[in-house]
Amino acid sequence: MTLTNHVIKRIIIHIINSTDYRIEIINLLNAEFLQYAIDFFKKIVHAKLESKNITIDWYKKSFLCKNYSVDDIAINSGLNKKTISNMYHSVSKKIVLEAADEHFDALFENIKSLIEIDNDVDLTLTIKLKSVSVDLNVNESLIVINVLAVKRAALAGGLWSAAGKGVEKHLMLFLCKLYKVPETYYKATHFIKDNKKKVDRENDFVLINNNTEYLCEVKLMGKGNPESADAAIARNTNIFIADTLSQQNKDQFDQLNIQWVELRSKNGYKKFGKILNLLGIPHDDYNGNLENDLNMILDNLLK
Repeated sequence: MTLTNHVIKRIIIHIINSTDYRIEIINLLNAEFLQYAIDFFKKIVHAKLESKNITIDWYKKSFLCKNYSVDDIAINSGLNKKTISNMYHSVSKKIVLEAADEHFDALFENIKSLIEIDNDVDLTLTIKLKSVSVDLNVNESLIVINVLAVKRAALAGGLWSAAGKGVEKHLMLFLCKLYKVPETYYKATHFIKDNKKKVDRENDFVLINNNTEYLCEVKLMGKGNPESADAAIARNTNIFIADTLSQQNKDQFDQLNIQWVELRSKNGYKKFGKILNLLGIPHDDYNGNLENDLNMILDNLLK
């Protein structure tokens, strides 16, 4: 899942202005999920109308079949592809179909048992499409609700991951452009595997001075994600840039001589200029019109 350049731009504007960018992801999530739900309901109406059976087999025949992608088959059974991969070490269509069928049967049995134990609640989900409508009994309704919950979680995970991948590099490029750092003093290239290195992994960004590389880690983390900062410490990161940092994170970084920037703090981006000074990297002190420069630089980076 990818983000449009327009959304990436809006997220970076939020971050630099020390405002919460998450509303941009939430708005996207809501739009994608609601559209998915409407499309899913339409498919359910067609499938239920075409079914000659009164059992749940109509759902399995229509939604757990090889005509769908492995992602959709997994979601329709109430799983996601990553879970199947962890369980079976494969996401071939054959494996996914088998896993989806097995999980769906187990889910359906769990629902039946729950209803038998707690039969005080009845539920009928009525879906209308133009002049046609179908009713789903409590078993069928709970299956559909479960699928929608799994799909929303999958969409959320994909969007938050895409936000990190799409924003972090452009955020660093923006900071370098804002401070007019010469291009020879930084790089943001695609990761190439190098077995000679003790720690062979991708770095978000690298600042360079006198043939010394300063590894930069960028995380759009909140205070509830200390593991991200811990990972940066383990990877010998020189500069850590985040949306929000806890005091414990800051103390850790100071103790280990890791430079850090907390963008959520007021004018947090200015800390980047101080780090450039500390590292002796050529740049211009910034005293311009941030609103104008934000739009101009990001338009050039994301065109």
